[in-house]
Amino acid sequence: MNNQINVQSLIDASLAGGANVICEDDAKAILGGCGVPTVHEVRTPDAQAAARAAGQIGFPVVLKAVGSQILHKTEAGLVAVGLKSEAEVIATAERMQASSPYPIDAFLVQPKILGQREFVAGLFRDPLFGPVVMFGLGGIFTEALGDAVFKVAPLMSADIDAMFAEIRSQKLLGAFRGEAAVDREALQRILKGLSDLAMQFPQIKEIDINPVIVQPDGRPVAVDALIVTGQPAAAPVKRDEVNRATLRSCYYPESLVFIGASGTISKWGHMIPTNLLNRNFKGKVYLVNPKGGQVIGRHAYRSVTEIPDEAIDLAVVMIPAAKVMAQIPLLRQKKVKAMLLISSGFRETGPEGRQLEDEVVAAAREAGILIFGPNTMGICNPHIDFFCCGVHVYPRPGSTSLVSQSGNMGTQLLAFAEQQDIGIRAFSGSGNEAMVTLEDYMEAFEADELTRTVVLYIESVKDGARFFESARRVSKQKPVVVLKGGRTSEGGQAASSHTGALASDFRIFEAACRQAGIIQVKQPIEMLDLSAVFSSLPLPKGNRVAIMTLGGGWGVVTTDLCVENGLVLPPLSQDIIQRLDRMLPDYWSRGNPADIVGEHDPNIPRTAMEALMQWDGCDAVLHLGIHGRRILAAKMLKSIANTDPSYQHEDLDQLKAAAVQIEMQYIKHVVQLTEKYKKPVLGVSLLTDEASKTLYRIDGCRYKGVFFPSPERAVKALAGMCRYRKWVEANR
Repeated sequence: MNNQINVQSLIDASLAGGANVICEDDAKAILGGCGVPTVHEVRTPDAQAAARAAGQIGFPVVLKAVGSQILHKTEAGLVAVGLKSEAEVIATAERMQASSPYPIDAFLVQPKILGQREFVAGLFRDPLFGPVVMFGLGGIFTEALGDAVFKVAPLMSADIDAMFAEIRSQKLLGAFRGEAAVDREALQRILKGLSDLAMQFPQIKEIDINPVIVQPDGRPVAVDALIVTGQPAAAPVKRDEVNRATLRSCYYPESLVFIGASGTISKWGHMIPTNLLNRNFKGKVYLVNPKGGQVIGRHAYRSVTEIPDEAIDLAVVMIPAAKVMAQIPLLRQKKVKAMLLISSGFRETGPEGRQLEDEVVAAAREAGILIFGPNTMGICNPHIDFFCCGVHVYPRPGSTSLVSQSGNMGTQLLAFAEQQDIGIRAFSGSGNEAMVTLEDYMEAFEADELTRTVVLYIESVKDGARFFESARRVSKQKPVVVLKGGRTSEGGQAASSHTGALASDFRIFEAACRQAGIIQVKQPIEMLDLSAVFSSLPLPKGNRVAIMTLGGGWGVVTTDLCVENGLVLPPLSQDIIQRLDRMLPDYWSRGNPADIVGEHDPNIPRTAMEALMQWDGCDAVLHLGIHGRRILAAKMLKSIANTDPSYQHEDLDQLKAAAVQIEMQYIKHVVQLTEKYKKPVLGVSLLTDEASKTLYRIDGCRYKGVFFPSPERAVKALAGMCRYRKWVEANR
């Protein structure tokens, strides 16, 4: 920061005056002190002085009126570009003086800067994530086209490089219509300067630099600037971080008690205990019902205090909200570590419920009891057959940790994981997150060796800064996949600048996720598709894809999908073409996609697949229509059995079994090639049936066979892997 510019004194003066605006020339002085290249200008008190200054600068000039209440000069008719004489300057200044809706303090005279390209850079403070820097297409197109990207401050070099890569008009950064490529180092200094100002001066609310004109030699210069000040918003109340050891231990309880156990089907007090007891959970399980007696065929204690154990790890509470508080002293007496509070009727119901939730949390914290929920569907850990949740589905043990702020969404995801054989490391329905928050789960899974992928369904984030930092840290070690509910509910920004006007709640959330390395999806099925590939395949080293298909149409569709999702299809090398020529008919495609023309020899797709895997011109392989042919074979054999008596049923059954065997041998071959060449291979099934799965495990192999029912899902999953790999490389 240039010490000659007393930034804080200018901020204090703007606040004291009540207008909360720093005049343009002072704003440029502040920015210039941060390394932002600004236009030369002269401040003058009246029309006559402006004319003299214009003569000294040299025509044509730009004339601007400035004042403490003037935010957007162009809209108010207080900017004139290309004035060619002193007389024109005087006349224009007098017109502005007469017609301005705001008091004019002075006139600025600038040389007219030539350049065909205009960008905008800015800063504003988001209520969730804090200071956010913006960069995009500027000038009159700023809000009309909305081509802008956002990053949470403070910015790192990788963040700034990503901003240049993410704007749609990024081609304007290169050589353009005879003008030199933009000086990127100068642009980087502009964005870094905004980031530094945001972190150093919390009373700077917004900054708008629009336009930043790129001169023919590529040098950018800021010709207009606005700084809006204001008192910083009150910092959100920081929650106490939970004890990680206690949180983890709740997924490995040695003893637990169900408070509110019931013998009535459909009640939570029946659904969750029967779910747990239906499995082979090894821990001690106790039931509490105020009537005592037998519940679910087991002895029920009237109170938790009657249980003979001196200490209990986890209490699963399923009683009305109003009765929860009375349980806390009893749980404390039994040295309960944590409470899985299934009960609803708290914050989600309104002010009274919010107050009750706060009181329960305060009492539990004082008692040293960790609360999951309330209003949660439960947790599970398949690795110890621990299913303490309302949905009776049992995905196999795996490496995907799943947290859902919606119980229904959690139900759907767990059921799909079970159906498609996708392994789950742990699951939690986070509920109201009164004590254990999304960030706590994420940080716990960060340190968990069994977790390879973190999958989150999010409807709201309570602590944006902590969420961002946690996600960025976790993403450097393992992928984080997020589906955000309520993407189209855009909260309005009370903005004075173009920067703030371009922002929206979801747009900033999306930008923060991208910056933190999170892979965002738009549909629930994509969450588990990504968890499947991340848990089953090596990361691609690049975005070059080879496609092998049994049909030309599928290859064309998949090519389009690849291009639309940022993947590249390089042409086949002559060596690959010659190798495939030796096994395929003359009319095969000889290109990428490689159409192997539906030959029935099972050795052809195996040999072709290995040739593509060996090829150093691709980083991943998509294969279409080879898996699933057993289904067509079974249908054909059924028709033969029903119509042609010359074939014995035993012979047809053997042919059907052979088709299944050929398919399994192909899957095994693909997995072995994945192991050998360390490239991801994603399949698209020709047809699917009740026996079809997303993942196929091969004994002795680290990786798995991965098959999707459509090219869209396969391409999106591969594109997600490529985006994650690129982010990790940029943020090492």
